[in-house]
Amino acid sequence: MLLRIIFERFTAFDHLEAEFSPGINIFIGKNGTGKTHILKALYAASDITRSQKSLGEKITRVFLPSGEQTGRLVKRSAGSSRGYVGIYRRIEDRKEEIAIQLSLSNHTQSYESARTTGDMKQWMETPLDSAYIPVKDMMANAPGFRSLYNMRHIHFEEVYADIIDRAYLGTLKGPMDKNRKNLLAILQNAMDGKVITKKEEFFLKNKQGELEFTLLAEGFRKLALLWMLIQNGTLSTGSVLFWDEPETNLNPALMKTVINILVELQRNGVQIFLSTHDYVILKELDLQIQEEDRILYHSLYRNVATDKIEIKSTSRYQDVEPNAIDETFGDLVRREIERTLGVVAD
Repeated sequence: MLLRIIFERFTAFDHLEAEFSPGINIFIGKNGTGKTHILKALYAASDITRSQKSLGEKITRVFLPSGEQTGRLVKRSAGSSRGYVGIYRRIEDRKEEIAIQLSLSNHTQSYESARTTGDMKQWMETPLDSAYIPVKDMMANAPGFRSLYNMRHIHFEEVYADIIDRAYLGTLKGPMDKNRKNLLAILQNAMDGKVITKKEEFFLKNKQGELEFTLLAEGFRKLALLWMLIQNGTLSTGSVLFWDEPETNLNPALMKTVINILVELQRNGVQIFLSTHDYVILKELDLQIQEEDRILYHSLYRNVATDKIEIKSTSRYQDVEPNAIDETFGDLVRREIERTLGVVAD
């Protein structure tokens, strides 16, 4: 389980510390406040327990700075400066906390020159299954993209190649537990079918036949990807899901199903990190979570006085502040009232 992260002069952050819920963590904030950067840094630290890459290499390939110059991840300033990111986790069976840190300067040319410290041996010896669902869908182009990425240097963050690899994983051995069966049934009902693979090409199979992903609506492809990750055991107890803007290309009517799945995954021991700009996601979470569910809303914002990005976290949706999403929604309602009544609303 991931516990917290600390940034010092890293990408958009001067200094930022965030502690996480073992259940659902949802990040909101205006563009440019670093929501995706938090998800990517945490994912890189999780993935290396499986890929066995160095933290510097994985962070470089996930963020993909120009020319893969790792030093460009240091917050920009005149002259020389240094950056740092530290990630903390708890190993469940040992009940202990461990941490790894990456230090670099703006003159660091490659990830080999970045310095990694901390409990690296324990971190790497204790696998942490994870999946990162990026904003852009790649499932329809998976066969061609997978081979091209493996053979050529192409300018795509590694999260795109990684999620395709996760989707191709085979089914876990042994009988499927009841919780996974229920989640798969919910998704199959929502997208009217289940996913099959033929020669590395994905199809949605139902009573009408087999529909290739290139002809499938992108919103359904997102549901299908979630189905695959649950079906093949990537998302199981003790794993971590990172999802950047789930609302992209997804009809709001399907958001109830998505949030239902995420809440149930959290109840089954999956730690979840989401970034969003969507009011429907926030309200669905607020409506569906129960008292025993574990959730933290993280609001990222730029302090007007210091011009630095800061964070406020709360377990109650009503206490989220500042809330750029609610403020925008409220402004729309106010303007609609003004237009309808021909008055200026308070």
